[in-house]
Amino acid sequence: MNYDAKDLSLASAGKERIEWADETMPVLKTIRARFEKEKPLEGIRIAACLHVTTETANLMRTLKAGGAEVALCASNPLSTQDEVVASLIEDYKISTFAIRGEDNDTYYKHINSALDLEPQVTMDDGADLVSLVHKDRRDLLKNVIGGSEETTTGVIRLRAMQAAGVLEHPMIAVNDAMTKHFFDNRYGTGQSTIDGVIRATNTLLAGSRVVVFGYGWCGRGTAMRARGMGANVIVVEIDPVKALEAVMDGFLVMGSMEAAEIGDIFITLTGNISVIRKEHFELMKDGAIVANSGHFNVEIDVEELDKMAKSSKHIREEIDQYLLPNGRKINLLAQGRLINLAAAEGHPASVMDMSFANQSLSAEYLVKGGVKLENKVYPVPGDIDREIARLKLDAIGSKIDKLTEKQVKYLESWEMGT
Repeated sequence: MNYDAKDLSLASAGKERIEWADETMPVLKTIRARFEKEKPLEGIRIAACLHVTTETANLMRTLKAGGAEVALCASNPLSTQDEVVASLIEDYKISTFAIRGEDNDTYYKHINSALDLEPQVTMDDGADLVSLVHKDRRDLLKNVIGGSEETTTGVIRLRAMQAAGVLEHPMIAVNDAMTKHFFDNRYGTGQSTIDGVIRATNTLLAGSRVVVFGYGWCGRGTAMRARGMGANVIVVEIDPVKALEAVMDGFLVMGSMEAAEIGDIFITLTGNISVIRKEHFELMKDGAIVANSGHFNVEIDVEELDKMAKSSKHIREEIDQYLLPNGRKINLLAQGRLINLAAAEGHPASVMDMSFANQSLSAEYLVKGGVKLENKVYPVPGDIDREIARLKLDAIGSKIDKLTEKQVKYLESWEMGT
């Protein structure tokens, strides 16, 4: 077993945290129990590039229970929990390559280390793994049955690859499953983003102006949670339908330049590049707080901020303060990386339960039927999505009704009217 970790002596603390998360991941636990009996992934090699957290550890345990040989690396240098890495290696004998705060060279070295497993299935959080296979490790393509992608950002990249005709194996868009984006993105990102901002700054949201860039599911959740904390929320959007929805949801919608002048806290959740840039920094008030909760650290133009600043200093654990020529200070959180994982612990385990159930069952689906799929991006099959929802409802003790035979007949017919 190969690995690269900060300190294996942290394993005991990591195991306790992994087990704590597992207590609120009943769907994944149910799947793991079945995998243990049926071994649907027997002999399959899986390389995963995901946030190395307690929840991910339980996904890796599930894949291994299914018979897979697994290698894991980090999808973000600041999201890694070093004690979890240690436990994965020491307690669960899973090859893991991740160190919190690793530099860019180490980050890609770790991805290549995971790929040295010569995977048949890949799991991504941002599409870095599959992108590297297609660009630099093309010798591995002959082994790959298919892969899955966790994030909106990654799915965008994969669809771009498909459109360009360069995607060379099927991919499952786990992010697009209803039991993923509808809950993980809205409730998970919403809570954990606000959690990260508060932990990093200890600022009071009540009465402040929070500017949310992007009103997708992550933006919706963050705007909702910020308002719940008493903030006056402003939404910045480019899509007229989403902007109208934000208005109907009771938020103030305006252009980014107008918002830059009056905002206190700015949070990007778009999946795009240079969302907050020089012209915005120049308008921001003294003490403005800027954070990103999109996958990659490209949404805030940190390089431009660094160039225009007279000086900067590391003022708190996750805050770099920049002094601008106009005398105002801009406070950048977590180097512009994912604030919910860099400054907090990411999504609650109960939400990741459904997301990683999708990952587990998508891997099984690929292994059973991947050779029949074309080189395209596919949704998670609807029956898998619904089964995960059913298992979650059972786990939390909620019941739903079934249609009567009369109702089924009515819905299937066209003759019956009013």
